[in-house]
Amino acid sequence: MTERQALHAYLGEEAHSGWQSFAEEHGVSATSLCEVIGIDLGAAAISDDDIFPDLVKRARKIDAQRRRRG
Repeated sequence: MTERQALHAYLGEEAHSGWQSFAEEHGVSATSLCEVIGIDLGAAAISDDDIFPDLVKRARKIDAQRRRRG
């Protein structure tokens, strides 16, 4: 296994609950889900067209909302 690095995120209550619920339901940790998704994204195993069609659009909207709140 390679050296590990921390990824820190402040999530809204709904998003946090979603990660936790999904992980518990499938018997995995939220950390392991982040790990495999990150590997796939970094390796371009998932092309932009394959990811949920509006994923980047929704993420940009959240980024913009958070920037406005300061």
